[in-house]
Amino acid sequence: MGITIKIPSPLRRFTESQRSVEVDANNVGDALRELVSKHGELGVHLCAGDNQLRSFINIYVGGEDIRYREGLKTELTDGDEIMIIPSVAGGSGGGESISNNGFSRDEYLRYSRHFTLPEIGLGGQRKLKEASVLIIGAGGLGSPISLYLAAAGVGRLGLVDFDRVELSNLQRQVIYTTDDIGESKLDATKKRLLAGNPNLEITTHEVPFTSTNALDIATDYDIIIDGTDNFPTRYLVNDVSAFLNKPNIYGSIFQFEGQLSIFNANSGPCYRCLYPEPPPPGLVPSCAEGGVLGVLPGIVGSLQATEAIKLITGVGDPMIGRLLIFDALAMTFTEVALRKNPDCPLCGKNPTITELIDYEGFCGVSSSAETVTVPEITVTEVNEILSNGNGAYLLDVREKWETEIAKIDRANLIPLGEIPDRAKELNPSSEIIVHCKSGVRSAKAVEYLIRQGFTNVKNMRGGILAWADQIDSSLNKY
Repeated sequence: MGITIKIPSPLRRFTESQRSVEVDANNVGDALRELVSKHGELGVHLCAGDNQLRSFINIYVGGEDIRYREGLKTELTDGDEIMIIPSVAGGSGGGESISNNGFSRDEYLRYSRHFTLPEIGLGGQRKLKEASVLIIGAGGLGSPISLYLAAAGVGRLGLVDFDRVELSNLQRQVIYTTDDIGESKLDATKKRLLAGNPNLEITTHEVPFTSTNALDIATDYDIIIDGTDNFPTRYLVNDVSAFLNKPNIYGSIFQFEGQLSIFNANSGPCYRCLYPEPPPPGLVPSCAEGGVLGVLPGIVGSLQATEAIKLITGVGDPMIGRLLIFDALAMTFTEVALRKNPDCPLCGKNPTITELIDYEGFCGVSSSAETVTVPEITVTEVNEILSNGNGAYLLDVREKWETEIAKIDRANLIPLGEIPDRAKELNPSSEIIVHCKSGVRSAKAVEYLIRQGFTNVKNMRGGILAWADQIDSSLNKY
């Protein structure tokens, strides 16, 4: 009967670094006895002299503690997996005396916990020091990615972003502080990373990552990490990685869920194999629109940094061909297998994408539809219209919870997702002014209404944030 016993890290030195051992057994006790017969040094670490499990060792079968089943007599079925879970302390440990291997005295102390890991050691740390990683995005995911890779000693980091720090970033973008508000994200990030580890080379690219510059920026790095928050850039990162034959460590977050994988078109599937086309505009809200649990990017970004370290040092099993889905509410990790799509337009047998394309167009409205120009109106003009008693209809397309933070008098709420079903509530011939938080969702609503025959509809530029800045400073900003 085939049984797999998973070996935890502290005990792998007794199994010749094997992470799992296959045995034939009918119950847990027999399985452990066969394990010890293959790797004798394990015996004293698993069982005491009375053949009972040591008190600091727990055994699980199918996710259940055998202490609450039949103990060592717990029966097994073919294909069962036994997990040995010992008590582990973070603690400190001494390393062997290390001769000069290209590290400074400071670095020997700084990376001592890596040196003592047999899987990394001096050789792995040297690989980290010689490696280069490009991080696209210095936001929620970019914060933990850059912090941990810098701390781990990755020799050269490239950072791509062009935003400035805002107060609303601080809930999840933990690399920044209140004092950084208004500063360039890349300037603040570089300062923070070098403060933590001055042994780094950091190159900043304070520009949008576009089809025009992406290949030039990415070509000099070993690994590309996707910390983006929009579909056009995500597809661009994927295609650049494929054309340059570089691994793309993918991470995404939304509300309480995250995803992780490594896309490498030459050794596995690419992002287009998983998602050949983006969702229609407006179907998947951004984090600004839909929200995100503050700790979620910390978890997913840390996993992305872990995969980068594994790729650089050559240890473990990288997430190529696998997609990890994390649910923070259920606190579960689910893994699914990914396959390379033979019909993929980028990495399939007969690729049709052979150069970088217009990614905004690819992720925008259907090419079969005519382009719609979205008329705009300033908050000052809207205020004048409302003050003069004009009969204009002010439409708020935010979510209900947002109106509890800030709202404009006379605004009528119809969330963006409900517009298609409730457009009949609006008069197509009336003057309609649409607003949201910043002007993005309202622009989508205006475009939709114009396509439905509305002739006098405008987008309030800048949304309620602009209204709070220029018209009513008493409103809360979020």
